[in-house]
This record gives sequence, structure tokens and C-alpha cells, in this order.
Amino acid sequence: MKKTNLLAMLIGTFFLSVVSTAQTKPFQKEEFKQWAQTPPMGWNSWDCYGPTVEEHEVKANADYMAKELKKFGWEYVVVDIRWFVENDKAGGYNQTDPRYVIDQYGRYLPAVNRFPSAKDGQGFKPLADYIHRKGLKFGIHIMRGIPKKAVEEKMPIKGANGITADQVYSTALQCEWLRDNYTVVADKPGAQEYYNSIFELYAQWGVDFIKIDDLSRPYHEGEINLIRNAIDHCGRKIVLSTSPGETPISAAQHVTTHANMWRMVDDVWDTWPHITHLMDVAQKWYPYISPGTWPDCDMIPLGRISIRGERGNDRMTRLTKDEQYTLITFFNIFKSPLFFGGDLPSNDAFTLSLLTNKEVVKMHNESTAVKQLFQKDGKIAVTSKNAKDGSVYLALFNISDKESQKVSVNLSELGISGAAEVLNMWTGKKSKIASKEIGADLKPHSSVLYQLKSKN
Repeated sequence: MKKTNLLAMLIGTFFLSVVSTAQTKPFQKEEFKQWAQTPPMGWNSWDCYGPTVEEHEVKANADYMAKELKKFGWEYVVVDIRWFVENDKAGGYNQTDPRYVIDQYGRYLPAVNRFPSAKDGQGFKPLADYIHRKGLKFGIHIMRGIPKKAVEEKMPIKGANGITADQVYSTALQCEWLRDNYTVVADKPGAQEYYNSIFELYAQWGVDFIKIDDLSRPYHEGEINLIRNAIDHCGRKIVLSTSPGETPISAAQHVTTHANMWRMVDDVWDTWPHITHLMDVAQKWYPYISPGTWPDCDMIPLGRISIRGERGNDRMTRLTKDEQYTLITFFNIFKSPLFFGGDLPSNDAFTLSLLTNKEVVKMHNESTAVKQLFQKDGKIAVTSKNAKDGSVYLALFNISDKESQKVSVNLSELGISGAAEVLNMWTGKKSKIASKEIGADLKPHSSVLYQLKSKN
């Protein structure tokens, strides 16, 4: 071997050693809250591709995000469920004869027939590198627990001194709707090491975001503790999203100290009852909206969805334009994380406009003191403030099914006395108001979003 090649190898080995050492430094308690000071924004493959998304589709959505959305704050590209199954299917899951891809330590690997760049044991690193080069961030979905295959084959747990997968599992509380994994018993020797091992792998891949399923209903406090510890010790800033809902309000204190975002409800699809149910459940979560820890409204089922999805056929969202405005207005004023579920390259101009309104994005990022003023008789009012420019935001909703209604708020409830300048944030129309209240006549399922600035 030439001396120059040997020197290059030695330098490379030293560099990797330095990087590895730096990446294993544990984070301080609750430092993770600094990783998502504003609600995360991105794209998730679930609504349009279910468990069948392929690498070229992920890249196409990343390309679109970099070109059209990045400048508005959208940055995460997330590969959802079962990326480790070679032969999954649309409209559900293949639980008859799934072909898992897994390494010798019981850790799932991307299926190369769907993610060709994962060949030769590279995992998701090449795909993550592609996304990072665009100035974006990369995320994945996993199920809680340890693979059944690892248990059945008694695979060793990396770093656990001879402990094998069959020594840390339980069949109790196994996920009811997807049977790939068993529960990890949190106090078993080797349990923490298993979670440490998978997050060590994800950190090596360059994962920035992880959505973990079957954690919240019922609430698996023990495994969430293991996951939080594993992330904090992997040395990489990985945003943690627990899923799905409904996360019990009794777990609010725990989840806000362990997760960056958590689901309030089960999957939100493109039907009106899903939206009204979300608004109803969200009422109890307003007090927990805080930098670094966010109640999560779920993915945004707009644009083109279910190309190979779980529910229904390939379609543009079934929600009317009024209902789409209502959904996106609520997600934004509530300061939910925003994860678009449709296929981004298929967006029409209207769908794109819902994601790129500068004033709405500013509200989503900068507003504080979010609270619901009332929800009664099909009328909802939600407000927040922007301490940077002194403005007040107000969203009014008519969620009734049959009749138009005037929805109004007294300006005193918004802390405004006297005249105010008003901006309709979706139309861009400006006006002035000198009366004691502000309101709008709203059709069923419609809404309005205002920014108010006091002239006093």
C-alpha cells in the first residue's frame, strides 16, 4: 500500500474517532427542549404512501421542500412506518409473510429494494446525507419495543454483556394493530442497552427526528424513559415525537419533560368529524403549549393523499376549501407541529398557498399565550399574542353543520381598548375597527384569521 493511502486511512480513522467521541457526550437534563424552540415543520410519507414509500419518492418530496418551502421554515423530511419490510402493501400492512431486514443485534435496517442507497449496510446515511445537503433535516418512524424476530432468534443486544433479546421482552401490552415487536420491560437488564443501541445506529445515520408509535395509548412511561435516556446519550440532537393519541392528560407532566411533541388524537384524515374531534380534545392541552414541547394535531391531510395510503384511493383531499382553511388555521394558531401529509410535488397552487403565507408562518413561530376564549354552540375563538410586534391574533370558527353564524369577540378580551388596525391574514385585506367587538359572519365549517394592532 502506498504511504499516501496509509496516511489518508490513518487521518480518516482519527477523524471518525474524534467525531464518535464528540457524539457520545450525554446531553444535560431537559436540554432537548432547546432542539425545537418553535414547532417543527416538515413532510411525512404516511398519508400518501402508507408503509410502502420508496427512496425516489422521499427524494422528490425533499427536492420540492428545498425549492418551495424551506424559506418558510419547513425542514423535516420523515420516512414513516415499516421502512424495514421488503414486501409491505398499501391499504393496511402485510402481517402474513413480512420480510424483515434486520442486523445481528436485532436492529431494523432499510429494505434495499425500496431504498437502494442503503446497500452494503449503509442504512439511511446516504439518504440522510442527500437531505442534509439541501439544508433540510431527516427523520424516521419506528414502533416501540423490540422485534419479535430478534426475540425468537435470541439475538444479542449490543453493549449488554451477553444479554439477548429474549431476556428483555414481554408479550404484555403488545401493539394491537401491528405485531412486529414485543414490549421492552423497562427494568430488565439489557433494556436500556437495547434502546441505546438503536439510537447509536440512528445517530450514525444522521437522523434528526424520530416518530415512535404505540407509545401514547396506553401511555408507556417505562419505555418513554428508556427512549429519552437513549436519545440524550447518543450525542445527536434528535427531536422526539410520541404517537399516536390520545395521550392521556394525566400524563401531561411526564410527556412534557420527555418528548418534544406528542399526539393528542389518533390519525386525522380528510373528513370533517376528524377536525371537530381534534378541536374538542385540544381544549385540555392549551396550558401545555410551550417552547420545546408541543401538543401535536397530527399530520396535515391536504393536497394529494393516499397514493398508496392506508385509507381510500389516490385522491386530492376531500375537505372543501373552507374546511382546509379551518384545519390549517387551527393547526397554526394552536402552534401544533406542522407535518404535511400529501405528496408535495403534486401540490396545486391553492395547497401551496396554505403552506407559504408569511404572516401565518410568523404567527406560528413567534406567537405566545395561546388560549381558547370559548367553544359553544358551534362557535370557537382562539387567540394568541406576538410580543415582538405587539400584535394580537384571533381565529374564529363556525364548526356547525347547517347554519351561518356570526362569531365575535369583545376587544377587551384581547387586551385592546379603542381603535385597532386589522389584517385578514389569509386574504391580505386590511381594515380599521373602532367598535368594542370584532367578528365575522361565517358559513358552516368556515373560519377567519385576524391580526390586530392597537392604535393607542
